[in-house]
Amino acid sequence: MHALSLGTWWIHWTSVLEWILAIVLLHRLARLETAPRLNGLALAMTPALVSAMAACSWHLTDNSELFRPLVLLQALFTLVGNCCMALAAWNLQRTSRA
Repeated sequence: MHALSLGTWWIHWTSVLEWILAIVLLHRLARLETAPRLNGLALAMTPALVSAMAACSWHLTDNSELFRPLVLLQALFTLVGNCCMALAAWNLQRTSRA
């Protein structure tokens, strides 16, 4: 796996783990505080996690042309994830005013 340095791999994988932890903690916080709108935020974070996993998977295969569709998948889920996060943030802001 000469495509990425060890430091870059470390950052990629710890970022994925951090994102998973953030989703789990938001879900637990929503349950503890009976604030279901936080579940929406946790759910909105999922496409970005899929995007990161697709990117890591492509690098894991040494950027093989056979797995090039992972790049398209990653870009698509980045777009979807950004839109979901924007909607979730808007929804949180809207419901916190009420």
